[in-house]
Order: sequence, then C-alpha cells, then structure tokens
Amino acid sequence: MIHEILPVGMLQCNCSVFGDERTKEAIVIDPGDNIQEIVGILKRHGLKVKAIIITHAHIDHIGGAAKLKALTGAPVHMNANDQELYDHIDVQAGWLGMETPKQTAIDVQSRDGDKLELGGRDFHFLHTPGHTQGSMSVWIPGEAKLVAGDTLFRDSIGRTDLPGGDGKQILRSIQEKLLGLPGETVVIPGHGANTTIERERTRNPFLQGL
Repeated sequence: MIHEILPVGMLQCNCSVFGDERTKEAIVIDPGDNIQEIVGILKRHGLKVKAIIITHAHIDHIGGAAKLKALTGAPVHMNANDQELYDHIDVQAGWLGMETPKQTAIDVQSRDGDKLELGGRDFHFLHTPGHTQGSMSVWIPGEAKLVAGDTLFRDSIGRTDLPGGDGKQILRSIQEKLLGLPGETVVIPGHGANTTIERERTRNPFLQGL
C-alpha cells in the first residue's frame, strides 16, 4: 500500500496519504494545509480520494479539509464531539495570527468502532479523547500502523491545556485503546517522528506506571 507522510502548515502537522495500487483509491488523514502538495501526491500515484479523515478539529489538522473536499468530492469524517471546536476555528486562527480557513460540513460523524476499507485493509476508528473530546486514532492492522493524531507522540503525549483537553482522560485513552496494540505497530503521531507501541510502552516517561 502507498503511504506518504507530508508535514503541512506552520505547525508541521503530519498529513498521511494512503493509496491502493490496484483500485487507485485513497484515504487522506489530517489535511491541515498545503493542499496543492497533497494533490500532487495523489496525481503522481493516480489516486482518487474516497475519504478524508480528521483526527481532531484543531486548525493544523483540519484547516485544509474544505479545499481538499472541494477538489476531490470526498466526504469528511470527524467525531461529533469536536464540532464545537471546528465551529470556532476563527478563534484558533486568531491564536496563531493566521487567516481563518474555509469550512465544510462534516459528512460522516466517526465513532469508536467504525471502519473504512482501502485495498483490502481495514482502517479502524478508535475514540481516544483527552487532547480534545473528539480525538480519534486510526489503526490499520493489515499495515501494522496507527495514525495517532495528537494523542500519542514519540516520548510524549498530547497537550491537554487547550479547550477540551483532559490530562487524566488522555492517559486513560492511551492505556485502554493504544498500549494493547501489537508492539511492532508503527505510530504516526500528529507531529514529529514515528515511533512504535513497544517503544512508548517501555520508554515514554508519561506512560510509566500505567
């Protein structure tokens, strides 16, 4: 399966483009910005987007969703608990001193246990609140990969001091939903370098003692 990771926007959010070589279908996760570069990846591989997944409604992860939807016609998936955050994306833009991006309707309210299929691989939605109330992670067991949004990072966890954040809740989400995944699972965090579940179990200072 094709998988390209593109850091986008001023906060360098990791946008993932997954594509199937046979069907030429694609799933894009967290198109926060740099939509023309994302489209360039799609064109290079001859891919058509079947779904846009938003792990959470912070501007650096969702800011380009409306543009990508307009260009591809693909539905946008997001957990409903983050709708209020998205409704106030102008406030988020003000925090960063940037222009408010266009918004789009959320086509599918993603829930824990939902899944999408791409090239015979299932993309499982895991509700992992704590960074925001609607934070989702996406587990692809057939690829041994987890797109963790801003829930789990290499040697760290997502911040919880922004609206909707909850420190105890994010640790509970990680313990109950993520740490039980196979140790070799590659974790693609919302920002920064990849890691693995096993590495974070044993070396992440925020998770010791869970």
